[in-house]
This record gives sequence, C-alpha cells and structure tokens, in this order.
Amino acid sequence: MIKIGCHLSVSKGYLAMAKTAVSINADTFQFFTRNPRGGKAKAIDVEDIESFKSFAAENGIDRVLAHAPYTLNACSPDERVREFAFTAMTEDLARMEYIPGQLYNFHPGSHVGQGREKGIELIAELLNRVLYPEMTTTVLLETMAGKGSEVGAEFEELRAIIDRTELSDKLGVCLDTCHVYDAGYDIVNDLESVLEEFDRVVGLDRLKAVHINDSKNPIGSHKDRHERIGEGYIGIEAFERIINEPHLNRLPFYLETPNELEGYAKEIELLHDLSR
Repeated sequence: MIKIGCHLSVSKGYLAMAKTAVSINADTFQFFTRNPRGGKAKAIDVEDIESFKSFAAENGIDRVLAHAPYTLNACSPDERVREFAFTAMTEDLARMEYIPGQLYNFHPGSHVGQGREKGIELIAELLNRVLYPEMTTTVLLETMAGKGSEVGAEFEELRAIIDRTELSDKLGVCLDTCHVYDAGYDIVNDLESVLEEFDRVVGLDRLKAVHINDSKNPIGSHKDRHERIGEGYIGIEAFERIINEPHLNRLPFYLETPNELEGYAKEIELLHDLSR
C-alpha cells in the first residue's frame, strides 16, 4: 500500500503530529524543523519523542520527512545568509538523530546572480561541512521549479551537487510534481521518459520521497504555485499514473497543497482510491 501524508506543524510536538496524521488516514507526515521563515527551533522533548516512537510503531508510521526553513539558502552571495544555512542545518541534523533513519529535505538555494556553477559549488560546500559519517538521516535535494535564480530545476544540477559532495551516500532527492512540471518536465504526457531521464542523470536509487502537488500554471512556467490534486494543470489522470508508477509508489508521498486538515483528508482518500 502506498504511504501518503501531508505537512503538519511541529509546534505541538511529534506525538501530536503523529496522532493528527492518523486521524486523517495518513501513514506518514512532513514537518518544518522550525519556523519556515527561520528562527530558533523548539527545544527537543525527549519524553515526547519516546511517546511518538511507540505510537508511530503501533500505527505503521515508519518514515517521516523534516523540511528545512525556506530561508535556508546555501548559495546566497551574502555570507551571513550562508552561515545561517550552516547553523540551521547543523542543528537540524543533530535533532533528527533523536528519530534515527528519517529524511531531511531542503531547497538547494538561489544563486542570486552569481551563476549556476557558483551556486552548485556553494551548496556542495555547505553539505561537505554538515554531513558526517555517523548520521542516520538521509538529506534530500528537492527538485525546483526554476523560479528566479533557483538551483535544482534541472536534473543535471542535482547531479553536479551530488558529485561534489564527499559523503554523497547521505544524499537523496525529493521529487516535487508541481516543481518538475513547472521546470518543463512533462510528467503529464510522458512520465516514463521523465523518469528515464532522471535515472540516466541522477539515478532512481537516489529518489527517496515525492511532494505530490498539482500546479496552478502550465508546463515550463517556472512559477512554483501549488494547487489541490486534480484542480490544476497536471490533472487527476496524470496523478493516477504517478501514484501507480512502480518506481514511485514504493516511496512516501507528501501533500503540500493549499489545504486545511479536512482538505488533506479528502486528498489522501482520493489518492488511495486512485491506487491500484
């Protein structure tokens, strides 16, 4: 059975998130490690973590995805912004070890006029500072829409970051359906070819999670505007193919659509109904 979850708030703790996920028939979930616009992370509550682990095991939640704050820009021309990225990711990865073996996703960043190559160099530089051999978390590069000077809209850019990272075995990729579509990859009419290209350039073994979102804009728009499942340009028929694709349906799917809990529950039910 496919695993589907949505984005939840960590402010009430891990156990509360897991209980909320189960209440909407989710069997995984994603959360921000701290305020998505930056700031300090909430102190770890070890008792809450232990309660979460027991509840998760009882309810089939074996994989969750933490998301770095949006303000984490590893390739900013501003050294202070890059230093925040280092501090935040270092802290986040240390916190993730309280729940070993999970996933941590981040937007590679925007080079802001420095050029793609410099952006790739700086992102790899950060990863080489924060990754360490003993860590159990897999860090995911998210596929991006190509808005502005974003790095990561092309599979080749992700490959270049991986190739420059010393502990590349700690890296994976999170494929965002809205982002790849907005970046120009035709997952509506030619999903198979897109995955073949991903495999050729990056390797399907690197694919660890899917952000499953419709798009408010047509292919190649580079806009990054998420829409509810079946209500955008990707459409319900394409999502039926995505949710049943053999290389994808083994992965956890995470909804980031413009919804409240009731809406997420309906989308989770819809996606399960589409699953064969």
